[in-house]
Amino acid sequence: MLLKKLTTLILLVLVTGASRAEEGAVAAERLTLADCVERALENNLDIRIRRLQPSIDFYNLETSRGAFDPAFNISATKSFRASPGSSDPNSARFGQGSDTFAESYGPGISGRLPYGTEYRLSGNLNRQSGTFFPSHQYSSDLGVTVTQPLLKNFLINSDRRSIAINRLTLKIDELALRQQIMRTITSVEQAYFELVYRRENIQVQETALRLAERLLAENRRKVELGAMAPLDEKQAESQVAARKADLLTAQVDFQTQMNTLKGMLSDDFIAWASVSVEPADNLIAVAQTFDLQESWRMGLELRPDLLQSKEQLERQQVVLRFNKNQLLPSLDLRLTYGHNGFGSNLDNGFQGIRDGSGQNYSYGIILTIPFSNKVARNAYHASRLEKERLVLSYKQVEQQIVVEIDNAVKAARTAYARIDATREARLYAEAALEAEEKKLANGKSTSFFVLQLQRDLTGARLSELRALADYNRAVSNLRLSEGTTLEAHQLDLDRE
Repeated sequence: MLLKKLTTLILLVLVTGASRAEEGAVAAERLTLADCVERALENNLDIRIRRLQPSIDFYNLETSRGAFDPAFNISATKSFRASPGSSDPNSARFGQGSDTFAESYGPGISGRLPYGTEYRLSGNLNRQSGTFFPSHQYSSDLGVTVTQPLLKNFLINSDRRSIAINRLTLKIDELALRQQIMRTITSVEQAYFELVYRRENIQVQETALRLAERLLAENRRKVELGAMAPLDEKQAESQVAARKADLLTAQVDFQTQMNTLKGMLSDDFIAWASVSVEPADNLIAVAQTFDLQESWRMGLELRPDLLQSKEQLERQQVVLRFNKNQLLPSLDLRLTYGHNGFGSNLDNGFQGIRDGSGQNYSYGIILTIPFSNKVARNAYHASRLEKERLVLSYKQVEQQIVVEIDNAVKAARTAYARIDATREARLYAEAALEAEEKKLANGKSTSFFVLQLQRDLTGARLSELRALADYNRAVSNLRLSEGTTLEAHQLDLDRE
């Protein structure tokens, strides 16, 4: 059984060696963490998808602003009317029919203003001819009509509501983009630190394998000399086989983690499939001061999700104001003013407009009171409850941030403390192994104890690496919790 396992492991090593020989032609790219972040910002699909939404919101905002664009129109109509003669024998027109031809031409400009004002400026030129017209008759008019809401749709109306909502929606989605970028950067950091850890893990396993092979060589020499029992040689062989298996696992883990990172850096994984990413940075522990109160302050000021909740609450306030305004009755002031002219020729047709003799105007108010106003009342109550829900959601997000930051600070402090502890454990393990190897060389120990201490040293080295990786990951998570990820990488999205 042991021989079978050894044969299998040797075959795996040979296959892996051939595979690595083939990979020698694979392009290797050495990347720092900053390089990875830069590439992710350019190519990450999650960011590229999220980046489109603010642009869509901007066009929606411009569309809603177009409600106040004036419209120009021009009309041209021609009509004919034939009237039968009167059937009353006492009428002066008994038995006489008539034909009337009419033409009308005129431009106009109309539109709305932010406070609900509707205006229309129009002019018309009319020409009539027919049975009772000795010649063509011309008439013209030029005037303006203005309707101004005084209650409903005055302080806020559907157009201003749409503009305000679309403007706040743009802000919300810009914050969502900011949050997505921060999350992506954090994910890249986590993947990068993990890739460095797994690269170092390979080196640790290679060192462990060399120690095991060295002990095996020494035991075989002693067995040949008759100075050691064959059992010690078998124990060393077992240790070598186990270390080879661990090394193969570490190599596979490194490749898997590399694919995870490459998936974050590119929108075309196939193009990157033949690229071997080599992390240029090492795992180091930069000492930091963790101030919980300061972290809370930054989180409550900078966290995009909390700012989104705030903007959503503001957006709902716009809806509530509009729905409350719709409870009011409609009271509209309408004004008209203009000039007109009339004559037998085209020039005379404009005379009344030119000299102002054909003046006309009107003014009045229109009051409209719905019987039940059920639609407006229910819409108002629903929007008021929705605002209460958003207020509670805002408080919930605020509390979640406080708890999250508290946990992140504790995790970072603990991770930093573990670094010193695991370093000391690794130093003790190295010293213990060195002492036991000397005892073995003097015949005062056995391979069993040396092998045990080799495993302990490998575990201690991995624990130290794990502590370094966990500390860097904890700092990265803390920055995300505080909302300071972009500042840590000196990125200014507003300026860009």
